[in-house]
Amino acid sequence: MSQLWTGQELLVATAGRPLGRLPENVTGISIDSRSLKPGEAFFAIKGDRVDGHDFASSAMGAGAGLLVVAEAKLPALGRLAMPMIVVPDVLEAMVAVGIAARARSKAKIIAVTGSAGKTTTKELLRVALAPSGKVHASDRSFNNHWGVPLSLARMPADTDYAIFEIGMNHAGEIRPLVRMVRPHVAIVTLIAAAHLGHFKNLDEIADAKAEIFEGVEKDGNALINRDDERWKLLEKKASAVGIEYVWGFGEHSRAQFKLVDFAPGEGGSTFTARIAGKDHAVTLAAPGRHMARNALAALGAASLTGADVDKAAAMLASFAPDAGRGRKHRLRHPRGTFTLIDESYNANPASMRAAFELLAATPVGKNGRRIAVLGDMLELGDHSAKLHAGLAEPLAAAGVDKVLLGGPEMAVLDGKLRETMAVEYLPSVDELEPAVLSAVRPGDVLMIKSSNGIGFARIVQALLRQFPAAAGERRAAATKERGDHQHAHDAG
Repeated sequence: MSQLWTGQELLVATAGRPLGRLPENVTGISIDSRSLKPGEAFFAIKGDRVDGHDFASSAMGAGAGLLVVAEAKLPALGRLAMPMIVVPDVLEAMVAVGIAARARSKAKIIAVTGSAGKTTTKELLRVALAPSGKVHASDRSFNNHWGVPLSLARMPADTDYAIFEIGMNHAGEIRPLVRMVRPHVAIVTLIAAAHLGHFKNLDEIADAKAEIFEGVEKDGNALINRDDERWKLLEKKASAVGIEYVWGFGEHSRAQFKLVDFAPGEGGSTFTARIAGKDHAVTLAAPGRHMARNALAALGAASLTGADVDKAAAMLASFAPDAGRGRKHRLRHPRGTFTLIDESYNANPASMRAAFELLAATPVGKNGRRIAVLGDMLELGDHSAKLHAGLAEPLAAAGVDKVLLGGPEMAVLDGKLRETMAVEYLPSVDELEPAVLSAVRPGDVLMIKSSNGIGFARIVQALLRQFPAAAGERRAAATKERGDHQHAHDAG
């Protein structure tokens, strides 16, 4: 493994106290002893549920080259005979390493936030920028108070392009994170009713997302969804903190990065992206108009950071969505095949509507039906009942034939749909799973959509176990799995 840090560099960055002889070569940064690779530094962070210090010996056994531990926990570590850096607070020490990584970097930095599409846009950027240089991107959804500094700390010194996802549940959470990241381009994908339980309205959510502009580098760029109703609010926020270059992406006539046309296909879409006045034909192996908008944001950011846009557009043909984020599966039923669309990772009213549009655009087979399996949208607070009931109209517009619902919040939608649509409501995932398995028939298109905390990924796994992948699907899945492994390896 190549060198990420020296032990001495980590000591200086953390302002810690050394114990033992620090290694010359630290190959990575880890906070999880289960995935730690030999030669990495293990930061024993104390989280809400577990304390990393309890796994220090496991990290040592896994081949850690260095431990970063809290002074107060040192007596409890017994006689672990290995190099350590002792600090007052391990999370703060990792933040300091992240800041040091940013300070030494000459990379073009892109930060992404929004109510939906953050992780997908980050992954599209990872693929699109690859032909233009060495790319570093945050792993999975590492977008919070520990995920962002961890992603920064893992950034190699010779990175050319780096992409960081920044999330929030409350106002004030993005501000300290973006000031660490200091992006050259800040992207806001969408403002929608996610985490609305912590805000009065969508304007407050937009205000909180706009904190991302506060960390943008001098002469940097804001890249905002021009089709979003809160475009003007976000534009004003960006200008108010001194960002001179505010750009729009979308289908709006005034968008500088424009979706000119869009054609859905069986496994994805084709569209024309007008970037800096030049049209690029794009094939995207990820279905849905919302995916095309995310890709447009990625191409816009590629242009703003000086990457090769022609190569970026061509590379998008190799992108495939992650599990739970719109990945399609062609599965074998005893009497034919059907399509599963896995949207089980996240849900809010805006992403639900986008998923219904995707379901409507996906062709069914002979005698096939469009079936929506829907679970609760979380963190909507007092607005929850109204927003769940509000899904009835877009469901009907999408031509959905059957709806299966699960979770306590979905009970209100059940009542709303009873008179107009075939609907079945079961309170728990355990009850819903066998109903879904027995409902599916050849030719169907089945979409599963919920917030991650509801656990609908279990229904997806049950379908994948019971119905084998159709020919071609197995090869695509194997290729995707190899790519996921490589991404994890690069991030580690």
